[in-house]
Amino acid sequence: MQIKIQRWLFSVLIIGALFVGGCGSSPAASNSTPTPNPASGENISLSPPPSEPASGAVVAASEQFNNLPRLTQKATVVMTVKGAPITIELDGTNAPITAGNFVDLVQKGVYDGLVFHRVVREPQPFVVQGGDPQGKDPKFPTARLGTGGFIDPKTSVERRIPLEIKAKGAPNPTYSQTLEQAGISQKPVLLHSRGAVAMARSQSPDSASSQFYFTLSDVPFLDGSYAVFGYVKQGMDVVDKIQAGDRIEKATVTQGLENFKAVN
Repeated sequence: MQIKIQRWLFSVLIIGALFVGGCGSSPAASNSTPTPNPASGENISLSPPPSEPASGAVVAASEQFNNLPRLTQKATVVMTVKGAPITIELDGTNAPITAGNFVDLVQKGVYDGLVFHRVVREPQPFVVQGGDPQGKDPKFPTARLGTGGFIDPKTSVERRIPLEIKAKGAPNPTYSQTLEQAGISQKPVLLHSRGAVAMARSQSPDSASSQFYFTLSDVPFLDGSYAVFGYVKQGMDVVDKIQAGDRIEKATVTQGLENFKAVN
């Protein structure tokens, strides 16, 4: 019983590390919102799950986001940290919007020079998180990193993408809901195994922007609540050595760019 309680407390405490402080729980939230601390006990509040939506409803949900970039199949991104490469395989088949957003930001150079602002290895290996565009400025307060997202120069507002999780056996991903909220009991196709790459977000499902994280171990309690969109194929030893404050020197799409569809 004591072991179970300890594991539950760890899940409650640590899951706050994936919150994007700046996205808040509504579009009106300010980017100056303090970054949640993993030790704060902040947790995701899930609503009681409604009945499972029909497949047509899932397709309709995806059509609301036709103005977002997409990846139709797979692509490879090489991210360089401290002179060493991390090879990431993106899965546009099962997470087309999430993977497409990442490719688009890589193509725009958004990740070049950004800092990894949160690294959680205690009490057990969890995640390495980065991708806040504010981190490109070395004078930006470290305490506020983790509160920002990508500001689209075309609209001058933060681009946000929907929560996108495809359950095993489903024809399409579920959008804008966790699998629990959607009443879906099947596990996701893309699991939070060691080396997964997924999007950080605030409590609102559709609040992910540019911040992402690498999982340092298997973290199944995140499955169905956060959008995995790829896996580290080579360079996990590099990820294991990342410290808070390390920067992404360069991120480049090396394969699969022909599968990318940018916003018109």
